[in-house]
Order: sequence, then C-alpha cells, then structure tokens
Amino acid sequence: MSELRLPDTIKMVITDFDGVVTDNCVYISDSGDISRRLNFADVMGFSRLKKNGFEIAIISGEENSAIEILAKKFEIKEVHTNIRKKIDVLRSIVEKYSLKEDEYLYIGDDVNDFESLRFAKYKLTVPHAPSELKELDGIQITNRDGGEGAFREVAECLIGLKKL
Repeated sequence: MSELRLPDTIKMVITDFDGVVTDNCVYISDSGDISRRLNFADVMGFSRLKKNGFEIAIISGEENSAIEILAKKFEIKEVHTNIRKKIDVLRSIVEKYSLKEDEYLYIGDDVNDFESLRFAKYKLTVPHAPSELKELDGIQITNRDGGEGAFREVAECLIGLKKL
C-alpha cells in the first residue's frame, strides 16, 4: 500500500515524463534511433486515472513518440514537449483550468522540475531524484522508481481516495 498522503480534492495530475513514467534512460540503436522503456504498470496508471475521472497533463523537456502515443490513447489534452521552463507551462495550465492549489499535483524527477515542484502544494518525486528535490518542503517520494511503477503508485493512491 502506498504511503503517499494526498487529498481527495485532486482533479489533475501534472507530470514530467522521462524519469517519472520512463526509467530515465534513452536507448540509441546502431542506426541512431532513440527509444524509451515504459513499464505497463505505469501505462495502466494513465488508463485508471482517466477511467476514474482525473485529468492528466504532461510537461516534458523532450519530445518523443511515447508521449504522443499515450496522449492519443488516453485523450490527454495538455501535452507540452520540448519545454525548458516548465514552471511557465504549469502556471498556464493551473490558470486555464482554474485549479486551486489542492486540485492538482505535480510529479517531477530532476532539476528542470525544481521550480514547478516548489510552486505546487502537492509535489512528488521518485527515489532517484537529486537531493535538492528530495529536500523540498512538503515533497513526497514514491516507493517505486521512475519507469518501475512510480506513476501507477500515484494513480492508485488517488483512485483509492476517490473510492472512500
């Protein structure tokens, strides 16, 4: 069972992608093709969140086909790739959907997520995150690592709260 403490008021999960949904590795073939590894448990986390009425947003510093595939499959409207200053996008999403601070959470795993994590009231990271993230006030750390079920862990926590 997850040890995460989240309110039942969350409506939207806003997440980074690489290092949260993936294992933080980039695989490069001999021909130069780049791919990423996804854990099906995390993919199922997207499905379960959507089926239970949660919105999802992705803010990624990179562009990759895995994001495009998941966005299409789960009808994710807020997909932002190649973003260098994620805090600006996070603020625009919060404003666009008129989200109160207890209606969204942000998941990030590296220094380019620092400002967004600091901004969000409900913030989560993964065990492999750098110490400056893990030391942020109020941050919660998943039991599972990125690409190993961390996103699913968050999803199951939220779904469990909704059923109460």
